Amino acid sequence: MSNSTLFKEYILKDITLKNKVVMAPMTRSRADQNHVPTSIMAKYYEQRSDAGMIITEGTAPSPNGAGYPRIPGIYNEEQAKAWKPVTKAVHDAGGKIFIQLMHTGRVSHPLNLPDGAEVVAPSPIAPASTEMYTDQKGNQKIPVPKEMNTADIEQAIEEYVQAAENAITAGFDGVELHGANGYLIEQFINPGSNRRTDEYGGAVEGRSKFALEVAARTANAIGSNKVGIRLSPGGAFNDVNPFDGQEETYFFLAEKLKEIGLLYIHLVDHSSMGTPEVPKTLKEGIRDRFEGTIILSGGYNRDKAEKDLNDGLGHLVAFGRPFISNPDLVERMKQGVDLADPDFNTFYTPGEKGYTDYPKLELSNVG
Repeated sequence: MSNSTLFKEYILKDITLKNKVVMAPMTRSRADQNHVPTSIMAKYYEQRSDAGMIITEGTAPSPNGAGYPRIPGIYNEEQAKAWKPVTKAVHDAGGKIFIQLMHTGRVSHPLNLPDGAEVVAPSPIAPASTEMYTDQKGNQKIPVPKEMNTADIEQAIEEYVQAAENAITAGFDGVELHGANGYLIEQFINPGSNRRTDEYGGAVEGRSKFALEVAARTANAIGSNKVGIRLSPGGAFNDVNPFDGQEETYFFLAEKLKEIGLLYIHLVDHSSMGTPEVPKTLKEGIRDRFEGTIILSGGYNRDKAEKDLNDGLGHLVAFGRPFISNPDLVERMKQGVDLADPDFNTFYTPGEKGYTDYPKLELSNVG
């Protein structure tokens, strides 16, 4: 069983991945109250380093982007230093690790932000139905964000660049820009959350401008071979919904990201969670226009991953929740062993319970 496509090496430009399994980014909220990574995070990622590549949980590139409680950041020296044991642990175990830079934008609450930070977005439109959990007061209604002016936009772009440079200093193999799931980059892309009339709004070119400037300037700072981006056509999270002209928008983005020379596009389809499926023609159109590595994501098991890889829909496959309760997911899939179920009650709670205490297989008992 282990000779399948999924478990073969993949050359990601100048990075050799030992298999085509990617650990998807998943928020786990194990950083401290100041968004500094904690020591248990090194163990968590090291346990899962049999993946060809790990993409970390969403990590704030900016104080303004740290919208959830206890998500890690990489916008200051203390945070960057605290990530070093994580990258060392993964590399010592033979793994590769990218950090996902996630600016939450309007999906935020002031109680979760550092002093002096503010909730910002392309337009002053709060998510209609999304609430935000806070450690202090539980779920809270999300306030109307401050509409970013051109200085705010320039600041945010520069924060992505600085965060990417911090990540390389901390030992990461690269960065993934989170342009999906209703966070800041997608807030600019989607006309439902971007009502601007300046150069960063309106038609496809304007709504794509922020994403492409972040991508280009980050790639220029650390090398295009170290930068990927996650996209989720169809929205589905945080009150960002499908829109007329999606195909035109994402095909344009794919073509421009190819010109920038980005390493990969991480394409998310959330239909396994009950949202409309992203049309295959849209996925294929992005793939064909980008002409680089495509990571597929969204409700995958081994069989579906093998099929889509063999059909040429993508090159790598990201697995999310199965990695939470199966730190040895790659070996379990190779052996055809049943997967352990995760404890949903500990997805976002502090401490090791439901985080680093899931057991690995006793291989001597397999088969």
